[in-house]
Amino acid sequence: METVLSSFASDLHLPPGTGPLAAYRARVDAGLLAPDPEQAKAAARLDRLWRELPGYHPVVRQAAPPHGRLGGLLGGLKARLGLQGQPSPAPRPRGVYMVGQVGRGKTMLMDLFFELAPVEHKKRVHFHRFMQDVHQRLHDMKRAHPELTDPIPPLAHAIADEAWLLCFDEFQVNDIADAMILGRLFEYLFAEGVVVVATSNTQPQDLFQNRPGADAFRPFIAVIQREVDTVVLDSPRDYRRGGMRGMTTWIVPPGPDASQELDSIFMRLADGAPVRPVTLDIMGRSLAVPVAAGPVARFSFPALCGRALGAGDYLALATRFPALILDDIPRLGPDNFDVARRFIVLVDTLYEQKVKLFASAEDQPDAIYQRGEGAQAFERTASRLEEMQSVAYLDLPHLS
Repeated sequence: METVLSSFASDLHLPPGTGPLAAYRARVDAGLLAPDPEQAKAAARLDRLWRELPGYHPVVRQAAPPHGRLGGLLGGLKARLGLQGQPSPAPRPRGVYMVGQVGRGKTMLMDLFFELAPVEHKKRVHFHRFMQDVHQRLHDMKRAHPELTDPIPPLAHAIADEAWLLCFDEFQVNDIADAMILGRLFEYLFAEGVVVVATSNTQPQDLFQNRPGADAFRPFIAVIQREVDTVVLDSPRDYRRGGMRGMTTWIVPPGPDASQELDSIFMRLADGAPVRPVTLDIMGRSLAVPVAAGPVARFSFPALCGRALGAGDYLALATRFPALILDDIPRLGPDNFDVARRFIVLVDTLYEQKVKLFASAEDQPDAIYQRGEGAQAFERTASRLEEMQSVAYLDLPHLS
């Protein structure tokens, strides 16, 4: 699971107990974020949830809830635990579902909230990765317990034991297998007391619609609308596009000055998002991204092209991050052709996904690989690197 490093509070020396709205305003005041009424509105709703969390904790459960609808779940659970007639715990706070077009700051705000949330057991994860994990765990449970007729209740119980605050980035449903699971899974998660925060480009009522099986998915939509508040970020500005014009994309030569300029570019592209490591899941393998912030990742050239990575690794990186910073590209030639071949695959993948590349290098693209075996194959790569520096390319939307 992705884990956010502490940075919102520490980089501005905010006092303990600072909430998301105060932290957001502090970053605006410091010039790290541009004022945006839509972002401020969402930060205020997250701040309300942040204030509700200290007084809430799910009831400790010894077993998964029985099968049934949500009301029956909670009632049956109380009866089994002997809670009938006892004072009810604090009600579960309503979660937040932030929806808006790409680049409106949804992920930045959720990461800010996640870091500051006063909850010990919490997880922040890309929704696609969460569903991959759900399918794997269901498979493992069925294999380990063939007598189990319904693995979803114990799975929801296990997830709630691990974290009762779940923050999902890029909530989207494109797979019929996901759609068939989600309704019951989330009913049980809410019955377990889990609080959900999510970002999405799609309104809840539009998830998985106009597809085969959409009717069976509508109960899940009803659950989300009943348990989670939708906050729309309707800002006219896309913070991931347009702002790259005028930025240096290819810096020659590498060195302290180039590194400092790339530091500045990284922070500008991060647009206030926390700096944190991210782990990408690739067909059961993991690719560690040591430095990432919102839409941008950063690697040294040896870390990305000097080891045995392939097209699948680069595609996972290119679909996850709209921008990539690459430090210290050397001159290439027949003596390090394996490294050059990986670089060619990387550039092709970034180009196809419209990822914006910012790099320091020993020379200009057409002089990186000048002679010897492989030089002709590199000509297309050099041409693409030149095109990727153009205003027209920088204005293209990222293909996630």
